[in-house]
Amino acid sequence: MEIINHEMTELRDPTGIIGDRYEFLLDIEVDEEDELYTDQGLMLRVIIASDGQGVRIIQYFFVEKQSGTVLGFALEDEEEQQVLTYCNQQLG
Repeated sequence: MEIINHEMTELRDPTGIIGDRYEFLLDIEVDEEDELYTDQGLMLRVIIASDGQGVRIIQYFFVEKQSGTVLGFALEDEEEQQVLTYCNQQLG
């Protein structure tokens, strides 16, 4: 999995319970042999929280770019760490 581009939006949390929250829309590419591959393109929507305890992933899901269909796949541990590291670098 390779992250090739992103959009980031700060989300407003009126309660402040979770801390600062950000939505990342990550354009990603995967090999054609990967079960995630789709010829419609692939995005990963990630909600990140940043507070006194650090940065963490709150929620994520894969989306086909052209159709907007949500795909029922999960990140592997190393992929989740890759996404968290990438998002943290963009915040820093």
